[in-house]
Amino acid sequence: MHMPAPLTRDVVLIGGGHTHALVLRAWGMAPVAGARLTLIDPNPTAAYSGMLPGHVAGHYDRSELEIDLVRLARFAGARLVLGAACGLDAEAREIHVPGRAPIVYDIASVDVGITSAMPDLPGFPDHGVPAKPLGPFADRWARFVSDATAGRVPPAAAVIGAGVAGVELALAMAHRLRAAGCDDARVTLLEADRMLGALPAAARRALRAEIDATGIRLLERAAVSRVTAAAVELADGRTLPCAFCAGTAGTRPHGWLADSGLALTEGFIDVDDRLRSTSHRELFAAGDCAHMTFAPRPKAGVYAVRQAPVLAHNLRAALVGMQARRYRPQRDYLKLISLGRRSALVQKGALTLQGPWLWRLKNRIDRDFMDRFRHLSPMRPALPTGDAARGARGAAAAPLCGGCGAKVAASGLSGALAQLPAPDTLRDDVLSRPGDDAAVLAFGATRQVLTTDHLRAVVEDPALMARIAAVHALGDIWAMGAQPQAALATIILPRMTAPMQAATLREITQAAQDVLAQAGAVLAGGHTTQGADLTLGFTVTGLAERPITLAGGQPGDALLLTRPIGSGTLLAGEMRGRADGGDMAALYAAMVRPQGDAAALLAPQAHAMTDVTGFGLAGHLLAMLRASGCGAALDLDAVPLHRGAEALAARGIASTLAPSNRADTALHLDSLPDTPRAALLFDPQTCGGLLAAVPEASVNDLLHALSRMGHAAARIGTLRDGPERIALRGA
Repeated sequence: MHMPAPLTRDVVLIGGGHTHALVLRAWGMAPVAGARLTLIDPNPTAAYSGMLPGHVAGHYDRSELEIDLVRLARFAGARLVLGAACGLDAEAREIHVPGRAPIVYDIASVDVGITSAMPDLPGFPDHGVPAKPLGPFADRWARFVSDATAGRVPPAAAVIGAGVAGVELALAMAHRLRAAGCDDARVTLLEADRMLGALPAAARRALRAEIDATGIRLLERAAVSRVTAAAVELADGRTLPCAFCAGTAGTRPHGWLADSGLALTEGFIDVDDRLRSTSHRELFAAGDCAHMTFAPRPKAGVYAVRQAPVLAHNLRAALVGMQARRYRPQRDYLKLISLGRRSALVQKGALTLQGPWLWRLKNRIDRDFMDRFRHLSPMRPALPTGDAARGARGAAAAPLCGGCGAKVAASGLSGALAQLPAPDTLRDDVLSRPGDDAAVLAFGATRQVLTTDHLRAVVEDPALMARIAAVHALGDIWAMGAQPQAALATIILPRMTAPMQAATLREITQAAQDVLAQAGAVLAGGHTTQGADLTLGFTVTGLAERPITLAGGQPGDALLLTRPIGSGTLLAGEMRGRADGGDMAALYAAMVRPQGDAAALLAPQAHAMTDVTGFGLAGHLLAMLRASGCGAALDLDAVPLHRGAEALAARGIASTLAPSNRADTALHLDSLPDTPRAALLFDPQTCGGLLAAVPEASVNDLLHALSRMGHAAARIGTLRDGPERIALRGA
């Protein structure tokens, strides 16, 4: 069997800023064998600052200024940790992210930008919005515009800080509000000193004229004393009505850097002309969070972009022993300043120009930058010449999915299980049969439920994968109405050095134990080995007074589903670089949401219950019908779908197990519309929802209770008399 090169070094990128985004793109084109690349960022997307004023003005959709970090990480072959770094120990070479074990590095780079937060200004942390980070700012701005145009809040905004960023935002806000029909919009620009003090006089005059023409109120030498929910209060006693207050004053480093042990200047990481920390040569920094000791410069995105090729080369050089390159920043740079409307001003040295043609130039530059991150396809190795899989009967052209999409088809599995003797012919304390969700063992009056499950990794982050695998394995216990008791782990790691093994196992076991402990179980041990891919599994036991099986469904029962379907299609789309990063982040959050509370609510009412996993909703419903001896009417329109799944299905994307699921199940459906929604009935689910047959009288109360718990549950159909078939209605 072909095995990939063993992993020997951990390279960690902290932050998805512009420099790191370009480094990831370069890495994807030419990865370093044996190096495991990790990106840590709290968000699935990173906003491009150059297009933010255009977005605020309404010229760009949010998607046009976002770099999809999920897709970019897949292209680069990197593991993505969706979390915010809160600490760095430069001596131990550890990065701390809340809720997980420390992430260890051999080489690291920091590109976390800066923040415009003003924690010392009373009221601003609660009522103000820092312009950086850009994602939360854009979210709050969109809500404000919606509320202002609907008349829910007055169209009054303020910007604290009249540097270039503040002026751009104020002009953009005024344009957007008036374009939205808010003729009484009021935008105030506040500056404690002089507006645009760093720009030449000609540029200041031109921008001042734009501010006056737009109707923006400019207050210079105006110190802000407090921000409230409805106003900005000044030190001289004036109160300015304001429903949206943005902060651009100052450039503050992230506070957690102060305790990192790195050499800092005013909180920013000191770097040399190779972009290495001056105190720790295995750590690099770029963008606004770095202080270039050899050539100090103001904070500007142009430096971050131009640092990228140097940083990409020097990270590679640190791994393979090449000569590092020097970064030589330019002394001045072209400033293209948006004027709210589709016009811009350019300033460099003594040159100041403005006009619509300059906005078109800026628009082309910005779109060219973003185009670097569009249409990224993960690199795939070619099949060897003469591969017997080519043209083989039943061979799949698409790469093998992970999770439950990698299961063996139901037809093959049932054929193997049919050869097994019935357990009750061997032992009278084994109460279940092959094909049930879990084995049921009798210990006097006690019933112990026993299940095992393992998953080929669907994400590169081992801690996230451990949470997914643990929740998935617990699904069978919850579906039987049992209380989880104990678990044994089965862990297959890719080949890697002993220190990397130890760090990876620490991440996996801590994450798994967190999930199991929350469910009331303990991780009692397990087994490890090495293989081609990360694969995680758990054997779990649980205790139940009355195990719920597939066999108790009754005609007239309502069918409740506690979670949307479509995870297999989303995971297949992400594997191909086609899924949206925001949709994937939402899916990951749903997958690791435990369902023990839902199971405890449903168990006293459920006549039959199962969890929807590899054989899809149709396959698992059919198993319930066969065991219960009845049919079902399924309302396709009522089946909840994970966000983005239907759009991917419409593009023909499906998990590798979906065709087998369809073949094994479709003949038992009375009708099957040729729609993307119908195709998702056969989608294999990882961490799928609970499917319960409950009395009609209890449906509304159960749905209300599930909703209060935070589950996206729905009634999707009804059991009925008749053959073991599924009648579909809806699209």
